[in-house]
Amino acid sequence: MNKLLIVNATIVNEGIRHEADLLIENGRISQIAKNLSHINDVKTLDASGKTLMPGMIDDQVHFREPGLTHKGDFQHESRAALAGGITSFMEMPNSNPLTVTHERLEEKYHLAEEKSAVNYAFYFGTTNDNIEQIKTLDPKAACGIKVFMGASTGNMLVDDPDVLDQIFKYAPTLIATHCEDTPTILANEAEFKARYGDDVPIECYPQIRSAEACYKSSSFAVSLAKKHNSRLHVLHLTTAKELELFNQGNLKDKRITVEACVHHLFFNEQDYAEKGSLIKCNPAIKAASDQAALQQAVVDDVIDVIATDHAPHTWEEKQRPFMQAPAGLPLVQHALLSLLEHYHNGIFTLELLTQKTAHAPAELFQIVDRGFIREGYWADLVLIDLNKPHSVTRESVLSKCGWSPFEGTDFRSSIDTTIVNGRVAYERGVINEPAHGMRLEFNR
Repeated sequence: MNKLLIVNATIVNEGIRHEADLLIENGRISQIAKNLSHINDVKTLDASGKTLMPGMIDDQVHFREPGLTHKGDFQHESRAALAGGITSFMEMPNSNPLTVTHERLEEKYHLAEEKSAVNYAFYFGTTNDNIEQIKTLDPKAACGIKVFMGASTGNMLVDDPDVLDQIFKYAPTLIATHCEDTPTILANEAEFKARYGDDVPIECYPQIRSAEACYKSSSFAVSLAKKHNSRLHVLHLTTAKELELFNQGNLKDKRITVEACVHHLFFNEQDYAEKGSLIKCNPAIKAASDQAALQQAVVDDVIDVIATDHAPHTWEEKQRPFMQAPAGLPLVQHALLSLLEHYHNGIFTLELLTQKTAHAPAELFQIVDRGFIREGYWADLVLIDLNKPHSVTRESVLSKCGWSPFEGTDFRSSIDTTIVNGRVAYERGVINEPAHGMRLEFNR
């Protein structure tokens, strides 16, 4: 059956909330109106008492395939995303081998075509010596170009100022940056090791991956973007100080945009005492004052997009001593639920969350026919029950690593149903196989 009728939904879309029915035919939304229940020969989904939003488009994930599949892979991580109401993802290039040639990029698309339960796109990676590959990249082949301006997981640090200048000058598409200054971090690390030896407390991590290190790098990225009029998107902002680099206003009026991630909005440095290395990530989770500033910047339209930076490691890897434990955490399954806590707390509206998780990434990356509940668009949707709690248990985690930093959390909302390309792919705890996403297309 190629038709699906959703009735009695409370639709949140493009800044408004209204009651309507929604007809899906051949994967796309064909009609949005009241009282469509008379339509025959159609599967009907009753959404009474629930909220229908565009599925989240996660513009930053690390699914670890190829080469690091003991941590995660397209099959497991995409199904975790599906259960979390994420219908599309954009994946980073620091896998093994690195996604730094046109051939490696297409190989990833072939892998995802076989395995991904949700829609997908990939970043093209940069190194100190692949500028010719960047210059000849088809703008529609990748969601963007990723630049690690600070060392993180994977050997992709670009630290040559001349190379960075060329990347910002010649990049044929959006540049997404990880901004931390590595010399500053290394100096801080040496200072804390001199003080504590090999037993540096994890509470020191925000001082090692410091606000100074973040600001020095992000301000440099912004200066390069202004010099070359580049399209810059700064990923996972963590500090109040960095917010001064970015403008308030409509996304459509910006050449320089910025993202916040769900864990930096949900946790702060006080949580290290309980969570330890489970919330060790780069850039680091910082002070409660930074967390509050980020939340307010989302409200004020300084921060344009909310994403996850989903980056799984095995439980065993995370149990290593703090300084040896890898940075990154699995987030896609509970990202929307964590954001809805801010709604329940009166900080974010549902309309704002829809803007930051669906509309804005679709506009920012120029994705074709997704990110909105509009007639003619692909039906990528999430049905949320705002009144049904969801408790996170180890047994319920779908990511391959098998753990979550939210374990033990009682969220006040739950993901009822996720629809991908018009098909009910997840429904009340059950993934309907086979689940297949599509390659995202870009209007460039």
